Amino acid sequence: MPASRRDFLRAAGATALAMATTREVHAAPRVDVPAPEPGAAPPDIVTPYFGRKPVARGTDGVVVTSNPHASRAAIDILKAGGNACDAALCAAVTQSVTEPHMTTITGMLSMLYYDAASRQLSYLNGGMNAPLAPLTGFSPGDLAGGRGAGVPGWWGGFEAAHARFGSRPRAELMRPAITYARDGFPIYPFLYAEMFAQLDTIGLSPTGRGIYMPQGALLPPGATLRQPEAADTLERLAVEGNRFWTGEFARAYCEVVKKAGGVIVPEDFERYEVRWVSPAHSTYRGYDVYGSPPPDNGGTHVIEALNMLEQFDLQRMGPPTASGETLYWMNRIVNETYEEGSKHTDPATHDVPTDFLVSKEYAAMRLKLMRMAPPRQPAPPPPPGSNHVTVIDQRGNVATILHSVMSLPWQNGLFAKGVSIAASGTHFFRIMPRPGERATVFVAPTLIMKNGRPVLAAGSPSVGLLQNIVQNTVNILDFGMSVEESVLRPRFGGPSSVAGTNYIEVDIDERVRDAAAKLGARWYVTSPWHFMNGTYEGIHIDPASRVASACADPRRCGMAYAV
Repeated sequence: MPASRRDFLRAAGATALAMATTREVHAAPRVDVPAPEPGAAPPDIVTPYFGRKPVARGTDGVVVTSNPHASRAAIDILKAGGNACDAALCAAVTQSVTEPHMTTITGMLSMLYYDAASRQLSYLNGGMNAPLAPLTGFSPGDLAGGRGAGVPGWWGGFEAAHARFGSRPRAELMRPAITYARDGFPIYPFLYAEMFAQLDTIGLSPTGRGIYMPQGALLPPGATLRQPEAADTLERLAVEGNRFWTGEFARAYCEVVKKAGGVIVPEDFERYEVRWVSPAHSTYRGYDVYGSPPPDNGGTHVIEALNMLEQFDLQRMGPPTASGETLYWMNRIVNETYEEGSKHTDPATHDVPTDFLVSKEYAAMRLKLMRMAPPRQPAPPPPPGSNHVTVIDQRGNVATILHSVMSLPWQNGLFAKGVSIAASGTHFFRIMPRPGERATVFVAPTLIMKNGRPVLAAGSPSVGLLQNIVQNTVNILDFGMSVEESVLRPRFGGPSSVAGTNYIEVDIDERVRDAAAKLGARWYVTSPWHFMNGTYEGIHIDPASRVASACADPRRCGMAYAV
C-alpha cells in the first residue's frame, strides 16, 4: 500500500472511525459520572471512549493512563499497598495487552521517578539499541521487514524499575495483563480503527491472523480479543524474568527477524543494559522542572521551550487559545526546539552539552536569533504509537512512564511468541545510532516541583507530545487552570503530514489562528480533540491541601482514578 494511502487511512480514516463509532458512548450517562470519592472503590471499567472524562481527586493515590483497563489495574495495586512504581509498571504491562496498537514489550520503556523518602529523582532509560551488525543502506523500506526492528529495551526497563523501586511481587503486577491476554476483552472503537488502518500488515503472519482475523476477516468492534500465546509469554516473564527474555524469547525473536531479513542476534539481547541517569533540570518562574535527558531528549526539549517562554509576559499576552502572539511564539519555539533536537545524540558516545542546552543563557541567545530570522517550517514527524502513565501514591512517590511501539502498529506484521515485533527502527532516521548503541528517541516524562515538593507530574504520547506538555504546563502554572480545564481546551499540535504546517484544532478561535498566521505560523486545521495532538497524562498536586487531581485527555480513551 502506498505510504500516502496508509497515512490517509491512519490520520483520517482511523480517527474518523474511532470518533464516529463512539458518538453513542459520548451520550452515555457514564461519561458524566463523577470521579470516585477518596477511599471509595473505582466504578466498573468503562468502555474506552474518546471525549470528556471525569476528574479524579484524592490524597491516597491517583493514576492516569490512556486506557481505563490499565488505570483500574494500577489503582487496585495502590489499594493493595503497592507504591507508584508498582502501579505504573502494572499499568504499562496491561497496556501492552489492551492497547496493542500503541505499545508492545518489544518496544521501549523509560521512567522518571521521585522517591519521597529520600527526596531523590532518578531517570531510567529503557530505550532500544541498534543491532551490533551494521544496518548498511538503512531505508524506509526496511521498516516492513526484520531490518526495521530494534533491540528492545521494554522488558529491561520494567525489570530494572521493579528491582530498584518496586515493592509488590512481579507476578502480582503482571496478573491483570495476563488475564486480559488469556480471557480477552471487547475490541473498542479506537483499537478497531487502528486494526482497520493496518489491515495490509496485521494478518501477514499466522500469529497475526490467529489473533485479529481468526475467521479470515478482521474481528469487529465488540468482539472479544484474545492473545493466549502472549499470555503464556507474560507468564514466563513473570516467573523467569530476564532468564526467559534473553534466552528462549530472544532466540524466537531473532529467528523471526532473521527470516524477514534482519540482523539481530541473541548477543544483542544479552549485552543490553538499561541506564540510570540524572534527569535534566532547570527552573520556570520559581518552579523546578525535571525531565528526561538525552538520548530520551523530549524532556530536555520541554525545559528548553519553557526557558524561552519564561522571557515573555504571558500574563499580559494571554494563553495560546486567546492570544495570536502567544500562539505564534509557543508554536515557533516548540517547532525549532524539536528541529534542533535532531542534533542531540547519545551522551554515552558523544559530547552532548546538556547543561548548556537547558541553561537560561542559551535560551536567551536562541530567542534573540529567532527574532532576527523567519520561522523554520517543521519537517514531517515519525509515525505515532506510544503510551504514557503517571501515578502518585499515598507516600508521595511519583512515577511517570513513557513506553511505546515506536512506530505504526503491526507495521511489519511480525510476531514472536504471540507478541508483535516493533518496527522501532523508525527512530533511527532522526539520528542513526552506531552499531550496538542506544537510539535517540522523542519521549518526555516530566516532573515540576515547588519548594522541594512535586506539584505537576506529566507526559504525553504521540508526535505532538512537546506541544501538548508545554501548552498544558503553561495553562496550569501560568494561568491557574485545573487539569480538567486545561485538557479540554483546544490545542495546536506537532508537524502535520502536510509539509511545513502544524496541526491546530478548529475550535481555537479563527481570529487567533489568523493573527498567529500573519506572524508566520502555518496551520493544518483539524476537528476538535484530535488524537494526533497527544494526550496529557498529568497529575496536579495542590501545594496547600496536597490533594492530587487528574483528568484523562479527551483525545484518546484514557481514564483517571483516585484511591
